[in-house]
Amino acid sequence: MDRLRFQSFGSGSSGNCYYVGNASYGMLIDAGLSVRSIRKNLRELGLGFENIWAIFVTHDHADHIKSVGVLGEKFHIPVYTTTLAHDGIQKSYSVTEKLYGSRKYIEKGETVQVGDFSITAFEVSHDATDNVGYTIEYKEKRITFATDLGFVGNEAYEHLTQADFIVIEANYDENMLLNGHYPEHLKNRIISSTGHLSNRQSGLFLSEAYNIKWQYIFLCHLSNENNLPELAFSTVRQYLEQHNDITIGKEIQLVTLERTNASALYIF
Repeated sequence: MDRLRFQSFGSGSSGNCYYVGNASYGMLIDAGLSVRSIRKNLRELGLGFENIWAIFVTHDHADHIKSVGVLGEKFHIPVYTTTLAHDGIQKSYSVTEKLYGSRKYIEKGETVQVGDFSITAFEVSHDATDNVGYTIEYKEKRITFATDLGFVGNEAYEHLTQADFIVIEANYDENMLLNGHYPEHLKNRIISSTGHLSNRQSGLFLSEAYNIKWQYIFLCHLSNENNLPELAFSTVRQYLEQHNDITIGKEIQLVTLERTNASALYIF
């Protein structure tokens, strides 16, 4: 039985794209990197665009949708997101190749099937046209993506606590952001309930919601200006270990995903 595979191709404001699948086919969560970069990363997995059976888009900000038009229309890969998010993609300056035949729809609470994978969309709070996270189930294993959200709402909480593997945002360190060079309006946007999760907020959620079934926590979408990988890791680790009788690296694995480089390939 082929196992679930996960790899981040890039995670941050420069572009977001993740592979979830098995050894022979799978899907992308977002396509905010260049087509060339995505192709290169797939080749290193022994895959091509013909092995990508779907793209699932979380929201219509440029760093998540840069290549969806070309991948959808030129390579005939179905692109799934909500009706509202698709409307936002069509209006986006960052998508030069608009989606027509490749447009597919998934609404919040709906599950669609891609091969042996079941994908369910759920509500998250962010300031795009529309926003979703995804839970992907494959052979009784679940991986849940909650990236770009200002707080963990009820639906996100339910999906995250039932997952085996979590990809969750740890966008900024609060001191770095508040003492940094960003203008006040941008700082206020980031810390708002429709902005991004801080290291502290992610750590607090994970420590309070901790489920023994969690095996891996991947911290995604780290800011280049307002965060450091070691700071995100140490903050979340401290919350998890202080509030739960666990040791990171023993009962559970904690990984920070790089902004511009591919992660290791994880086979679960």
